[in-house]
Amino acid sequence: MWLQCLSAATFALATLGAGAQATSASALLHHKAPAFSHRALSGDTVSLDAYKGKVILLNFWATWCGPCRVELPRFAQWQRELGAKGFQAVAVSMDDSPAPVRAALKRKPLPFPVLMGDAKLAESYGGVLGLPVTFLIARDGTIWHRFEGETNLDAMHAAILALLAQPPHAKR
Repeated sequence: MWLQCLSAATFALATLGAGAQATSASALLHHKAPAFSHRALSGDTVSLDAYKGKVILLNFWATWCGPCRVELPRFAQWQRELGAKGFQAVAVSMDDSPAPVRAALKRKPLPFPVLMGDAKLAESYGGVLGLPVTFLIARDGTIWHRFEGETNLDAMHAAILALLAQPPHAKR
């Protein structure tokens, strides 16, 4: 009986915690994206503010994540095709160390910054409990979309094109 109560209490706490994170994540939509500055694997410092005026795809991923490995080549393609139109992808690896990320990038280089994430950055974006998680940030720095898990990449691409079509200071 004690074990059942403990399990039920643990489940209730976990459920409450998950609900709080979901609320926190959805609360970010249509608000300014949390600012950050992190060192990329290239050695450069990546600051979200440096991309002001661009449509930003901010992707949390890991080398062991199957859907992530499907998405990243598409993001690379979009960066090459749409970069001149004001699109910028930024990848945040949630791997435990940079070694597997460096190995993956050696095999398949990406044409956009890749940085190592941490708990603080993940928490500032509403918690990243599963991967991938991708945010689309409008030119004015406002988060317009959050995609979680295996995503319809055609729908994501359409959302990017819609954001790119908006003038930098347009009301949405």
